[in-house]
Amino acid sequence: MPAYKDETRNNWYCAFYFEDWNGERKKKMKRGFETKKAAQDWERQFLLQRAADTDMRFDKFVEQYIADRKDRLRENTWLTKEHIINTKILPYFKDRKLSEIQARDVIAWQNELMSAKDDKGKPYSSTYLKTVHNQLSAIFNHAVKYYNLRANPAQTAGNMGSEKRQEMLFWTREEYAKFATAMMDKPRSFYAFEVLYWCGIREGELLALTPADFDLEKGTLSITKSYQRLKGRDVITDPKTPKSIRVVEMPSFLVDEIRDYLKSLYGVKPDDRIFDMSKSYLHHEMDRGAKAAGVKRIRIHDLRHSHISLLIDMGFSAVAIAERVGHESIDITYRYAHLFPTRQKDMVQRLEMKRAEGGF
Repeated sequence: MPAYKDETRNNWYCAFYFEDWNGERKKKMKRGFETKKAAQDWERQFLLQRAADTDMRFDKFVEQYIADRKDRLRENTWLTKEHIINTKILPYFKDRKLSEIQARDVIAWQNELMSAKDDKGKPYSSTYLKTVHNQLSAIFNHAVKYYNLRANPAQTAGNMGSEKRQEMLFWTREEYAKFATAMMDKPRSFYAFEVLYWCGIREGELLALTPADFDLEKGTLSITKSYQRLKGRDVITDPKTPKSIRVVEMPSFLVDEIRDYLKSLYGVKPDDRIFDMSKSYLHHEMDRGAKAAGVKRIRIHDLRHSHISLLIDMGFSAVAIAERVGHESIDITYRYAHLFPTRQKDMVQRLEMKRAEGGF
């Protein structure tokens, strides 16, 4: 693995051939190394990365993992993963060979994280620790599945932390009515919460809405995108999951409200955001309205729970509800099982009627 001295620039370079993904022989050159060894090391790591050899350094394999995965994920999802990788995983494992990392190394890493403190001097939450471990495990799973790593040491070591779902809060119809009345002093906020409550859409879906998304003649709302604020930029992405792309029918009173709201927007274009506000503004308005109405404070996402609980109370099936709110799986809807009425007495009465109809 030779390296060459560039006498003119007084540094080193490497030049070599490699085989690309089509099997074609290509030449590669890289200049500007201060030492011969640095040039040789760069060539070695390049070739290892091309082959994704499990003897490559962990940080170099992470580069390959990023190349394989980044473009397949939503930008905000990737930014979360990237932060975890850069701050919690690479500092510990970066210089080790991928194939030499053992379960005991993962356990030692877990112990360090479980005893560490966040920026506020508090231990990391159990949910966060589980998320961090899952990311490390995902990297090793990628190596196992696509690059012939023998086993996933993070899986052997076992997880740390635990997943704790936040309590599912919701407003009753009466509580929401009090809140909505309190919000009428700010029409933009009022209409935003009306759409959230009566359509059960997600916060990002609401903030991405444009006039073109509404068909007021048919009384429908098309959900095709989501809004995110990433690194100081307004970013419109695909919705959370493929089934999130859907058409939601609106009650007639909401159609009338949206018609009035759109007429009130001066110079709005078909593709302009009609709720041009930040998530923090919406959260502030939620706090203000709940306090003014004298109702319990819930999260913005809990308005979606409130919509689902209302539909459950009205007797709609889990399948129909999942279709309306864009759940990827009906299993997600069944997480609301504690809200579904048992209707056991009604079932028994109908069974007795059937038996009587049969004459036995």
